[in-house]
Amino acid sequence: MTPDFPLTRDLVLIGGGHTHALILRKWGMHPLVGVRVTVINPGPTAPYSGMLPGFVAGHYTREELDIDLVQLAQFANARLINGAVTEIDRSSKTITVPGRPPIAYDVASVDVGITSAMPNLPGFAENAVPAKPLGKFATRWTQFCKAAQAPHIAIIGGGVAGAELSMAMAYALRDCAPQVQLIDRGDVLSDLGATAQRKMLVTLAAKGVKLIENAEVTEIGADHVKLGDGRTVRSDFTVGAAGAKPHGWMANIGVEMHEGFIAVGAYLQSSDPAIFAVGDCAHLTHAPRTKAGVYAVREAPILFDNLRAVLSGGTLQRYHPQKDYLKLISQGGKVALAERFGTALSGALLWRWKDQIDRKFMRQFTDLPVMPVPELPVTHALGLQEALGDKPMCGGCGAKVGRGALLDIVGPGDDAGVLKTGEVTQVISTDHLRTFVDDPVVMARIAAVHALGDIWAMGARPQAATLNLILPRMSSELQRRTLAEIHWGAGSVLQEADCRIVGGHTSLGSELTIGLTVTGICDTGPITLAGARPGDALLLTKPLGSGVMMAAAMAMQANGADVIAALELMQQGQGEASAILSDATAMTDVTGFGLAGHLAGMCAASDVAAKITLDHIPIMSGAFELARAGIRSSLFTDNVNGAGEVLGPAGAAFDLLFDPQTAGGLLAAVPNGNADAIVCALRNAGYPAARIGEICEGAPAITAS
Repeated sequence: MTPDFPLTRDLVLIGGGHTHALILRKWGMHPLVGVRVTVINPGPTAPYSGMLPGFVAGHYTREELDIDLVQLAQFANARLINGAVTEIDRSSKTITVPGRPPIAYDVASVDVGITSAMPNLPGFAENAVPAKPLGKFATRWTQFCKAAQAPHIAIIGGGVAGAELSMAMAYALRDCAPQVQLIDRGDVLSDLGATAQRKMLVTLAAKGVKLIENAEVTEIGADHVKLGDGRTVRSDFTVGAAGAKPHGWMANIGVEMHEGFIAVGAYLQSSDPAIFAVGDCAHLTHAPRTKAGVYAVREAPILFDNLRAVLSGGTLQRYHPQKDYLKLISQGGKVALAERFGTALSGALLWRWKDQIDRKFMRQFTDLPVMPVPELPVTHALGLQEALGDKPMCGGCGAKVGRGALLDIVGPGDDAGVLKTGEVTQVISTDHLRTFVDDPVVMARIAAVHALGDIWAMGARPQAATLNLILPRMSSELQRRTLAEIHWGAGSVLQEADCRIVGGHTSLGSELTIGLTVTGICDTGPITLAGARPGDALLLTKPLGSGVMMAAAMAMQANGADVIAALELMQQGQGEASAILSDATAMTDVTGFGLAGHLAGMCAASDVAAKITLDHIPIMSGAFELARAGIRSSLFTDNVNGAGEVLGPAGAAFDLLFDPQTAGGLLAAVPNGNADAIVCALRNAGYPAARIGEICEGAPAITAS
């Protein structure tokens, strides 16, 4: 049996830059027992800068450009917080991300790169896009290319980065007669040696790139760039690629800085030993170097060792950057220039070499090693292998007991119990979720939405809640931090629902479990499962797919952006939807038994049948493809067996009817004449609602077509 070691320290990685991506990969293979790892990044992916010119030129897809931080965090058993850091408070040792409680750290590392935004240049924010951060630029470039016709493009900054972009843009739009202009306040490519500069200038001219040198940009308009000498340069797409600019929030950390960058010594530590910094956002005081990705990559093993050392009381290692490095510069087409020690060569062979290097680097984050699964003892109880199944147990509603087993023991019932006290009708329900996402704030918000679903499904107003928790073993300080995050997360949802926490219970166990017991008040009679009538329309307020999405995420087979989108849907409350559906004849929330199981419960209680149209059922982004690939929640088979008679064409869409949902949507039967207006009202309120079928006469059964 693997020992259950308690957590005692928080390591927070701020930013998903190249160094931190490599740290996560190494941590997944060699974790430090007792450390909880958190990575904070504004988005589920981190673009790889080395392939950006190739992406702009059209040699790579956007997916090939991105490191999937969701998969990488899953591999490292780290929690990913989707947000941008705005402050580090060294006195309280907390990190601020808007929209959530402060994140505590014992040791933090900063790898947020640089920006080429020009905040003091009039019109830049409104009319231009910085080349870094790469994500925003890549999106804007893709949109621009779709409509470009004889475009005029201006790149501000004539260094290597600006030159690469200008050649890539000229190549990508070569059939659209582009006019690409490279603007610099000095001489273009002055940071290269004489031989490399000469070769690059020849290539720029061959690509038709116009050089505007010794020119100061004074203002940027919607369709032009103004220069200090009075000239106006036409531009339909203006890019800032001038120099390395630090993110503004870093200036307030309170550590030693160098021109806005965090100053670090040989151990990659700042003047505060608990804060490290790497990559372009850091300045190496012991060995100053230009901003280049090669240094970030080679800092990774030293940072990995030093983070482990400072968290475990070990000895720190010194980082010795090389004096020079090989520069491989894309030249638009599949041609590259190589420079080192003043020597420069160019050609297609060098591009293929660069392509191999870049692809090899990116494969580290897609071809993640499969960690071995503990083997069963040679001698074990009969039935143990069958009980374990062929995959780990899912979290959330994927960890529920199947509908068939529950029906055998407790029988059918509504979503919540009904209590009558005088003239007041109250409903009560309880729900507990085994964690499936490592961020306690997100998990608590989902658990609260999930528990309130039973109240909303009865058409009631949430009233009060008790919070019941099992925390994994951790030190008293980490217990305090985790409880604060859970209370904030659950409380934010309950407050939105005008419901308050009135008590609860907490204990320690092997993993995080969050449960709530909730009550609600019915202003009119509760909406039950038993009122559906033939002719009623069936409406669904949220898409299906959370079960297969979380199962795929656990196996590192889901796209990170799709996982983040699914988690956001699971955090969407259903209070307003419940009010809009107040005239429903029957209603339930779609959770662990899947759409088929919950609709079967409605049909049985109302003694009716149902017909649904598979093409009308909304599906979460990526879920259909995962289902078609054979990804299933561990509860899938139980849901198929427990749903009763469900007929329909085989395939992924039919299989998703049995996918267990966590914090799923409301499923309502409404009078047919009101259905379209209700769907419209739901969509206007922000719900991706759809009309998916109808109630019909007959013995309880479901037919899908």
